[in-house]
Amino acid sequence: MDNRSSTYLTVAAVTLAAGVAAYAVYFDYKRRNDAEFRKKLKKEKKRVQKVVAETKQSEASSSTTSGVTPASLREAIQQIRTEEGPRTPQEQEQFFMTQVAIGEKLAGEGPQSYLPAAMAFFRALRVYPAPVELIVIYEKTIIEPVFKLIMDLTSLDVKYRIEAYYDFFPPKRMNVSVEVRETTQGQGARQVLVASKDFAAGEVIYKEFPVVTALDADLQTKGTYCGQCLRPIEPEMSLQMPKDTSTSAFHLTYCSKACMLASKKQSQSLLFTLDPPLPPEIPSALPPPVAQEARREAQAKFAEYIKKSGKSSPLLVARFIARQVAGETQKLAQATSPSANSSAAEGDFTDAEEQAEKYVLADHLERLRYLEVVPNKEETELLAKVLQTALPGLEEFITPEKYATFTGKMAYNAFGVCFGGGRDDKVHISSLSRSIIPWLTPAISPNLLARPLTVSSYLTHSCQPSARPSFSSGTAEISIIANRDLKKGDVLTIAFVDVVQHADESVIECRRRRRIELARGWRFSCGCERCIEEGKTMSLEEKGGASDEQKDESKVEDSVKNYAVGHVASQAQEPGNTID
Repeated sequence: MDNRSSTYLTVAAVTLAAGVAAYAVYFDYKRRNDAEFRKKLKKEKKRVQKVVAETKQSEASSSTTSGVTPASLREAIQQIRTEEGPRTPQEQEQFFMTQVAIGEKLAGEGPQSYLPAAMAFFRALRVYPAPVELIVIYEKTIIEPVFKLIMDLTSLDVKYRIEAYYDFFPPKRMNVSVEVRETTQGQGARQVLVASKDFAAGEVIYKEFPVVTALDADLQTKGTYCGQCLRPIEPEMSLQMPKDTSTSAFHLTYCSKACMLASKKQSQSLLFTLDPPLPPEIPSALPPPVAQEARREAQAKFAEYIKKSGKSSPLLVARFIARQVAGETQKLAQATSPSANSSAAEGDFTDAEEQAEKYVLADHLERLRYLEVVPNKEETELLAKVLQTALPGLEEFITPEKYATFTGKMAYNAFGVCFGGGRDDKVHISSLSRSIIPWLTPAISPNLLARPLTVSSYLTHSCQPSARPSFSSGTAEISIIANRDLKKGDVLTIAFVDVVQHADESVIECRRRRRIELARGWRFSCGCERCIEEGKTMSLEEKGGASDEQKDESKVEDSVKNYAVGHVASQAQEPGNTID
């Protein structure tokens, strides 16, 4: 495969992994439905094709990039990344056409202008709602030397996105960072969470709210826990959207009006009501009654499936996608109307706090580890229909394979919330369905609820954990507390399973139980110091009967994997460093 094809596929993969960009939906909707806008695009495309075709003919014999060096490409991409881009759809439309025209003009001026031309075309590419589609147009209409430079810039942009992410995440004020380390034997090189300063035993290292939440399936309609913050509530203190005025197909109970409004804004309105899917600041036509009825029917079927199946994973995936849409549409609304209300920080660190670089929820999702699960066609189709009837085009992001990856990521990175001793009525783990991965700590014990987090997803397992989770606030907010004195640079670990040796267990029985639960739920064999030392005391008979050695089956996206491998390799090349 040549470099162009390789780069094209890389861009396609990153574009698909980037998730749902609401401004793209709006832009694409206008492109499809606004006749005047379509005419302008077609006219611009024809003009580009004509001029560039003439340029191609006159420059056909030229294949040089006029001595463009890797250093000049890096300077170009850094310049573009620091530029203030267009914000509103109207500004993006004008910016796109202006940059295409500039690129077209410069490309015809000869090799000395090829890099500035490529930069202009690349700027247009960054704001276009369907980048892969535009790349195909570029390949057919732009002379080869300039097209090659566009793809070189794209590759550098992708590389920078991946590598620079951890310069800004987690936020510095959390006093933790993500590094690539060779950690526990059996888990290999991976991104892990590291302390950025010393902590004393019992000290809170950081606090974090979840990105999305989901009550255990049997609690969804009981009204005993808040559907947003998960706080235990008394019936007389609960709050519901009035059923006689709400069109929701999936009613939840809340502890406060603030939680109810947050739930509606983040996901509930898009998934389970007939409310407009876009903020009022973004102009949109009222859907006809037949479309509203189709949306109502799709929501009802999805809600019924969630209730009957007893699964939390479809709801988590749906809410995660809806949260992406809500976040992007809110940003667009603020850009369109500066007076639009901006929400306060959620405490889940989905957006960058530094102005110099931005990351969004999709960037977190791209980097989460996951286990492969069998695609569920029925769940995929039900969710796709809900999205399609709300905002046509969103369903294209939900293929069976993509849905399976989402499910694997939601489940592998979800934490079980446990207040006090947890639920007395929760079914024991051995009798639970193993169709998806069990919810993460604390213990596969009486967990109450489940949801994924952005920072805490980088915590790794140890049977002698350096930290522990706590839900002392009485809500879904998690506090990570030091189990012992920690030094700057220490890896933060927690226990994915119950690591306490019970009174009726021997050391070996406790070890076997832990490792069975880890292999069954997370598909790896623990190689922590405790497991290794306890293993030394096993008899030959005990070792012969232990089938607990399993290669880590968790996966990451290829782009993230390549970064981790390259990072470890570069460390090994430094004096005194080696990789086993």
